[in-house]
Amino acid sequence: MTASASRSATDASTPASSFHPRAGRSTASLPGGAEQDDERLPPARFAYDPQTWKEITHLLTNLPMALIGFTYVMTVIVSGAAMTVTVVGFPLLALGLGGARLMGRFERARARLLLGLRIDEPSPLPLRRAGGLFARMWLALKDPVAWRTVLYDVIRMPWGILTFSVVLPSLFVLWPVLPFLARGLTNADRAMVRGLLSPSDELERRIAELESDRGVVVDTAAADLRRIERDLHDGAQARLVNLAMGLGLAKEKLLEGQADDAVAAMVEEAHGEVKLALQELRDLARGIHPAVLTDRGLDAALSSVASRCTVPVKVTADLPSRPAQAIEGIAYFTVSELLQNISKHSAARSASVDVWRTDDRLLIQVWDDGRGGARLDGGSGMRGLAERLDAVDGLFVVESPVGGPTTVTAELPWRSRGEKDRQG
Repeated sequence: MTASASRSATDASTPASSFHPRAGRSTASLPGGAEQDDERLPPARFAYDPQTWKEITHLLTNLPMALIGFTYVMTVIVSGAAMTVTVVGFPLLALGLGGARLMGRFERARARLLLGLRIDEPSPLPLRRAGGLFARMWLALKDPVAWRTVLYDVIRMPWGILTFSVVLPSLFVLWPVLPFLARGLTNADRAMVRGLLSPSDELERRIAELESDRGVVVDTAAADLRRIERDLHDGAQARLVNLAMGLGLAKEKLLEGQADDAVAAMVEEAHGEVKLALQELRDLARGIHPAVLTDRGLDAALSSVASRCTVPVKVTADLPSRPAQAIEGIAYFTVSELLQNISKHSAARSASVDVWRTDDRLLIQVWDDGRGGARLDGGSGMRGLAERLDAVDGLFVVESPVGGPTTVTAELPWRSRGEKDRQG
């Protein structure tokens, strides 16, 4: 049995080092998008390497930068947190965290310049999409990047005192071993920057995934609008034009006093066109959102769509309650398109649809005894279904060996993201 999934596993292993021809040195890849130059110099040259003196400069500037950061945290962040019992506390704290984010950006730039770290910038806060003032304030208050910067500023204060008190006397007393001492101390600095100031790999991956999902949703909505426009233009609109022409001819004959069988036939034909146009409009409305789904739920809606399939379909639903409305709609259209594929491509003699709830997930399984060979990239709409489910954190798995049978399993969250956010 072969299987295809909408989300394929990717090789998580990455090379430990890569060669940069431009720099002529190897660089070690580090978490959070950071990389560190790792050139090994002979001891005689090590003390005169420009990077060594950049590291010493970084250690000497640790204390003044730590004083600025610690003072900012104690005056702005702590004051804002202490005043949260008043009306100005939360806005002040939100502004303070915004400033901490800017300080983190400066520290990342300093690490890139003096420590040779290649460290990415975190994604900016989506303040424009946050809505009103309170939504923006809440977004700033729960910003993990800002809070990690605050923690970095607190930890760096004693560390800045230590590095300054060690490096400054060593410039005059222990200068022969100072480069080696500086390298050891800056390695600890690099670890702090990577751990607290570099973007979270998981967070950045999730942001990229959401941006991709948003593009899929926009493309799907545009395709649906084009389909509705095409159906209206080619179906109901054409029939209504024919109806208007037929009624116009009948009107002319009536005005001429020709109330004969020809006029009656024209009126009868126009009546038929009206019924066909109404049926096409009903079908189009059902394709947008069927009334039976809204009124009676997923079980009845799936039974209705199964009754229109050219292959006998058995529907089994075990749903103690109704899922979110958006999830219901996605589940309905997923099953509807799968049954259309069975009718058109499978040459099946029977099919079944099973729907049930497991924990906080809605599971759907569509089976048929057709010829098999279905694939996500087979051009039968499977890829579009997989992308639609992926946009709501769903899964779509196709098991379809050549010769059949075919089993398609879809998994959806019981509640949509928006509903989860509203409920806390």
